[in-house]
Amino acid sequence: MDSIFFTLQDFMTYTKGLTYLLMGLSLIVVTAYFTFLMDRDDD
Repeated sequence: MDSIFFTLQDFMTYTKGLTYLLMGLSLIVVTAYFTFLMDRDDD
């Protein structure tokens, strides 16, 4: 992380973007895991 935040607005924009990426990734992982568990039940 070589980024230097000069203002609070820069920091908040970076943090919000990172949070949205993590939320999207976790949504995909939870959906894939739930699908894996439900497909396993059919046998």
